[in-house]
Amino acid sequence: MDFLKKICDSIEAATTINSNYVYLIIISIVIILVMKLIKNITLKLSFKKELNSKEKYMYKKNGSAIITVITFVLLFIVWTDYLKSFITVITFISTAITLSLKDIIFNFFSGIYIRTSKIFSLEDRIEVGDLRGDVVNINKTSFDLLEIGDRVNGEQSTGRIVHVPNSIVFTHPVKNYVKAFKYIWDEIKISIPLDADVYKTKKELYKIIKKNSIVRNIPNKMESEVKDASADYRIYFNNLEPIIYVEVVDSHIELYLRFLVHPKKKRNVENSIWLDIIKAYKEGIIELYKKE
Repeated sequence: MDFLKKICDSIEAATTINSNYVYLIIISIVIILVMKLIKNITLKLSFKKELNSKEKYMYKKNGSAIITVITFVLLFIVWTDYLKSFITVITFISTAITLSLKDIIFNFFSGIYIRTSKIFSLEDRIEVGDLRGDVVNINKTSFDLLEIGDRVNGEQSTGRIVHVPNSIVFTHPVKNYVKAFKYIWDEIKISIPLDADVYKTKKELYKIIKKNSIVRNIPNKMESEVKDASADYRIYFNNLEPIIYVEVVDSHIELYLRFLVHPKKKRNVENSIWLDIIKAYKEGIIELYKKE
């Protein structure tokens, strides 16, 4: 301690900064460096554990948040006796900072709201404003989306990461694809001639959709998820099985094949069903409408 005091006195003599403040600054730097070292050691230990990528990510995020809080608490304890003399200055500075950094502050508290209300979580597929994608990162002031295309493009990943401020959840509605349950309703429109055998076509389409291993197992899973979600939401469905609706449009008939699917598997399932429909058409089992 005598050695540290001599250093502080030397710095005071050279800079005219009070040695007490020099001492506090040195102690603060030591605290920050030690906590950073602890953080790095903790992260290295986490990578030695048998954790999957998501668990490692959450371990890193939560560990960093805890270390940051502890660091601020220790710094506050070190400086607490000297803060009273700075209270007026701090008030003016904090007011200026609040005005100049209001967007950052708003985003910070929006981040707290996102975590506490659980509007969305890591890996959820969401739509907010004109943006649509999978949540790949949630920070204190923002979150990142792995962007997906629109419905026309099969809602597949574009490969682009979109950086979004947290405050957007207060200015735009947030659509969560998997908040209550993992599956969404999808529809495929099949056009057939006006004189086609509708009942036979529907029967063949039911065979095709029920043959799909992914779609076939979803209704039972969905029924369980709906029961769980009903505790928090007034949600119910009269039918969870695939269903076909019929509508006459101009000079042909349109069949709407409606079924449940996981949003991230939607395009692959649609592709598989369409291939089976085309095969049935080429084999003469069903007819498809040809626009003249």
